[in-house]
Amino acid sequence: MTQTNQQWQARREAAVTRGVGNSLQVYVQKALNAEIWDVEGKRYIDFASGIAVVNTGHNHPKVIQAVTAQLECFSHPCFQVTPYGSYVELAEKLNALVPIAGQTQTLLMTSGAEAVENAIKIARIATGRSGVIAFRGGFHGRTLLGMALTGKVQPYKKGYGPFPGGIFHAPYPSEYLGISEKQSLASLQGIFAADVAPDDVAAIIIEPVQGEGGFYAASASFLHQLRKLCDEHGIVLIADEIQSGFCRTGKTFAIEHSGVEPDLITMAKSLAGGFPLSAVVGRKSLMEKAEAGGLGGTYAGSPVGIAAALAVISLIDEEQLNEKAQQQGEWLKTALHNMAEEFDCIGDIRGTGAMVAMELVEARDRTRPDKALTQALVQEAGHQGLILLSCGVRANVIRFLIPLTASKEIVTEGLNLLSLSLRIVQNMRPAK
Repeated sequence: MTQTNQQWQARREAAVTRGVGNSLQVYVQKALNAEIWDVEGKRYIDFASGIAVVNTGHNHPKVIQAVTAQLECFSHPCFQVTPYGSYVELAEKLNALVPIAGQTQTLLMTSGAEAVENAIKIARIATGRSGVIAFRGGFHGRTLLGMALTGKVQPYKKGYGPFPGGIFHAPYPSEYLGISEKQSLASLQGIFAADVAPDDVAAIIIEPVQGEGGFYAASASFLHQLRKLCDEHGIVLIADEIQSGFCRTGKTFAIEHSGVEPDLITMAKSLAGGFPLSAVVGRKSLMEKAEAGGLGGTYAGSPVGIAAALAVISLIDEEQLNEKAQQQGEWLKTALHNMAEEFDCIGDIRGTGAMVAMELVEARDRTRPDKALTQALVQEAGHQGLILLSCGVRANVIRFLIPLTASKEIVTEGLNLLSLSLRIVQNMRPAK
C-alpha cells in the first residue's frame, strides 16, 4: 500500500532524530533532471539540486550508465587494501582540472566534511604548524573540526562544544552587510597581533563564494591580497569549493574568476553527480608530506562514486556546463530584478554564474532582515510545487541552486511559482 507524505512524516518523527533538518514534509518517489515527484504523484521543480549536488541534474543518463557498469564489476574492495585503476584515473583528471600550476596530487574521501578535515591535516603536517583561520559565515561541515571552522552558531554549533582549539575567525568581506575588504584584512592582522602568530598558522580556509553563509563572493582583489598574505608568512591557502565547484559559478571552480591559485582545494557535492564522493587536490609538495596510512578511510574513494565522477567530468565540456551556468545566471538575475520592482522585500540580488541569491528584508532596509518571510516563502513555494533553500548568517537569504541542465522553460516555470509564492506570503502578513 502506497504511503502518503503525512504517513511517512509520522513514521519519520518516531524513527529519525529531530537533529536532522526537515525543510519540507515531502517524500520523493522519483526525480529526473530538474523535476521531482513525491510519493503522492505531485510534481515539483527543483531549485535546490540536493544542496548543489546534482549540477548535472537528477539521474543524468551518462552518470547512471557509468554507475551501473561499475556495479557489475565490484562495489568495494577498499583502495588501500586492493587498489583499482579508476581511483588513479580520477586523481589524474582532477590534478589536471584544478587551477594550480605545477605538480598536484589528489586524496579521495566520501563527504565534504572529510575533505575539509583532511585538508587541515595536510596543511598541518606539511607546515609543522597548528593554527587555522576561517571566516565568519563560512560553512565547513558538521564534524567537530568542521563545526569549529564554521562561522555560524545556529543551528550548527550551539550545544555541541567544546570544539578543537587553534581555530580563529575573521569577518568575511560583504559590502551588503557593511564589511569592507579593508576591515576583513585588518581583522586578520588583529588575529596575528592578539591571538596567534602568523608563523604558527598552518592554513587559511575560505569559500570563494560563501554557501550557507549567504552567497557572498570574495572579490578578486581580496583573494589576491589573501594569497599575498599567505605567501608572506608561509601559510597554506585552502579554497573550499564544496558548494561552489563543478561549474556552479560559470567556472569549473569559483576561485578561477580571480586568477588566484590556492594551495589546496576541497570538493564534494556535484563532483559525483549525486553519489557520495569528495576530494582534496593540492600541490604535490604539500600532499606528499603525509605518512603512508595517515590519510584515507574504509569507504574513501568509492568505486561507484568515482565512476559517477568520471562521467561528470566528461560532461563539463560535452554539455558546456560552464556556459550553461552563465546563461542560467543571466535568466535568474533578470527575472529577480523584475520581481524586485514589485516586491520591496527583495533587498539584494547577487550571484556568480548560476550561484544566485536574493536577500529578503523589510521595506528594502538592509538592516532589517526578514527571517520569518524567508521561512514562510520556502514553505509556500513547496506547497506550490517549487523546492527552495534558505541560507545566510541572518537566515534571510533564498539561494538558487538549479541543475545546470534545466531548460529555460523549466526555470521560467519555477520563477513564476516563486513570484506567486512571494505574493501569497506577503499578502498573508498583517498590515503594519
